[in-house]
Parts: sequence; structure tokens; C-alpha cells
Amino acid sequence: MRRGISVAAVAGVLALTATACGGNDTGNGGSKAAKDPGSVSGSITWWDTSNEAEAPAYEKLVADFEKKYPKIDVKRVAVPFDQAQQKFKTAAQAKKGAPDVLRAEVGWTPGFAQLGYLAPLDGTPALDKADDYLEGPLEGARMNGKTYAVPQVTDTLALLYNKEILKKAGITEPPKTWAEIEAASKKIESKAKGVKATYVNPDSYFAWPFLYGEGTDMIDVDKKKITINSPEAVKGVKEAVSLIKSGAAGKPDTTEGYNNMQAQMASGKLAMIVNGPWATADILKGSAFKGNEDNLGIAPIPGGTKGSGAPTGGHNLAVYAASKNVDASYLFVRFLNSAENQAKVAVANNTLPTRTSAYTDKVTADPVRAAFKGALDSAKPRPAHAATGDLFADLAQNYAKILSGSVTVEEGLDATAQAWKKKYLKDYSVQ
Repeated sequence: MRRGISVAAVAGVLALTATACGGNDTGNGGSKAAKDPGSVSGSITWWDTSNEAEAPAYEKLVADFEKKYPKIDVKRVAVPFDQAQQKFKTAAQAKKGAPDVLRAEVGWTPGFAQLGYLAPLDGTPALDKADDYLEGPLEGARMNGKTYAVPQVTDTLALLYNKEILKKAGITEPPKTWAEIEAASKKIESKAKGVKATYVNPDSYFAWPFLYGEGTDMIDVDKKKITINSPEAVKGVKEAVSLIKSGAAGKPDTTEGYNNMQAQMASGKLAMIVNGPWATADILKGSAFKGNEDNLGIAPIPGGTKGSGAPTGGHNLAVYAASKNVDASYLFVRFLNSAENQAKVAVANNTLPTRTSAYTDKVTADPVRAAFKGALDSAKPRPAHAATGDLFADLAQNYAKILSGSVTVEEGLDATAQAWKKKYLKDYSVQ
């Protein structure tokens, strides 16, 4: 997600969007969906990228919507998440086969918006009660002053920890900084044999907290500058390397790293890891937590010298700019994303709502959801630039090399910056 495109490019995008939308009246409350929703009719297709376990909750909402709006037929199509981004881009480019409504990962929204594939939702029923949305998730759906999607579910990273291990080691509260984790590691290893303090995930997404801890990001959109190799970024990534060199974390596995981290945490071989709410279900099934779910603690992400922070994740609902039935699409998005229905989905799928009013007593009764709701307070929207989702591949390759020790932090981050400059950010300056 980035801004940083030229004025001419922005104008082209907006022109393309307007042309694609035709006479569907997409940009204001004067649409039929706003004035007389009961009269709206037709068929729409929704590409749902949620997983199989989450599907029943959404199927129920589709049925409820069709009952409320009997003149509208919704075809829900389950599209594998790892295929949806390219599949939508291909269909939209060909102007054939794209859905009316798309469940998009937050990182896809700016890129699709820049290409003119998404309808602006400002002033439409789809962006209903905008002030009820959490600020971070909603900001991630905006680009160049327009809102191109509404946040459906959100997430972020936090410190997951084994309360019994920390207590055994004499640690009374979870570490607040990476340095505190290093200090805690010696106590943990002396009191809990065979247990490592933590794990450094080699996935480049998990490098973000180390950057935020030193007050920087991958890029600076306002200054049109690549900052992944800035002194602050170097200092942050050196914290990750230090966790490994100090022995607080073992050597990272770049092939099955995530799965191994999960397994070790679940079995009690790790005292702490950084992960999101999606990881808790599997961890709680492990021998260290099954039947003792209260043993899993959740705390804010550790930080560096400039504080702490984690990226805002989740999924948005977007309307295809060339949809032949935007009125029905607006109504469907509004219905799916009402506070009442967000709360239903949160309870059914153990996800985090994006509306403040959706955090009902029933939703927050679950300790995992309640804890991650608190973690969202320090979560940061990703840079609003169209190439955000593309930047991870080069960073992942170089981050793995950095963590394994085959290149220095400076060498790996410089190589990443140069690759981004060449491929995606030609008009950006490099540190």
C-alpha cells in the first residue's frame, strides 16, 4: 500500500474508475441503494477468501441478507486466499469474470484502487457509520483521500507467552522490550531446561515490529523515500539478530519456520513468541495449554528504543468499479459489515471486529479477543502505497540471509532497498 503516485497517475486512476462505473451512480447518497433500498434488485457475486472453517458464518449471513432483500440474489464463491489477488487482477484487467464484491487482504486494496478496479465508497451506503470503525483498519482502506473498501475483520501481532514458564523463571510480568527478552532468557534456560525464551520468525511480515520499535517503516510515503535501510531500520533488525546471537532464540528455520515455531510454543519448548490471534487456536490444543487455557498470556508487542508497534492486518470488503449492480453491492457490504453481524462473525470465527460497537460483552468475554483488542491500540496501518504487498518477497529473501548470518544487516537491507527501487519504487529516493 503506498501513495506516492504522480498527479497525472491519480487523475488517470480516477478517470478510469469513473468510466468503469458507468451510469451506476457510485459516488453519492443519491443512489437507489440509499434512497429506496427495498426496490433494489438483481444478482451479485461475492468472492469470499475466508477459510473453510469460517465459511458457515458467512453462508448464514448471505441467507439472512437474501431474506431481508428478496429481490437480490447473492452468489457466494469461495476463492482460495493465495489465488484471489492475481485472479481478481486478471479478471478486472480483462473486464470479464470479476466479482461485484471482493473480500480482499488489507494489503491489496491500494494496488487495486490505483489500477481503477475498486469503486470509491465515500457517500455510499457501503460506508455506513464510518465514525464507528476503528481508526487503524479504516485508514488502511483509504488512498489519496478516498475510501476504496471497508474493513471487515482486523488483527495485529502481540506477545504470546507461557505463564507457567515465566513464573518458574521468576519473571513476574512479560517483557516490554527485546532487550528484556534477552535478559529473561538466561533465567528461563536455568529454570526450565530445554526451553528457549523466544523465536525469531524469518517471515518478513514479522520484521515490522523491529522497525516500528526504532520509529521507522519500510518506506516513507509522504517523503517518497525508501527507509528499509535507514539507520533506524538497521538498528531495529540488529535487535532481531541479537536475539539469535545471544541465545534467547534458536537459529531460524527458513523452510518450516512458522510451523516449527507454533509446534514448539504449543508443546512448551518456547516461553514466548510474536504472533496474531489466528495462531491461538492451534497453540491452545498443544500439551502445554490443553485443559489449561489460562496458561496462555497475551501482552503488547515488545519494543525498541522508540516504543513499540505492530502492523494492522485483516481483510476488507470492496466493490468492483465495473460492477453492473453497484446498488445491490453497496447494500450487501453494509449488511455484512453492520455491528450486529460483525459481532456474530467474531463469536463464530474467533476474529476481531473493526467496529467499536461490535465489541459487545459476548465478543470481549473471550480472553483472546479481549487481549488483542487492547493490542490494536498500538497497531499501525501499513504504508498507503500500491506496491506494499509486492515488497515482501525481496525483503523475505534478504531477511532470511540476515538472520542466518550469511550477510550483514546493512548488506541485506541495502540489497532490499535497491531491489525495490528498481522494481516498484522508481520515483523514490534511497537512503
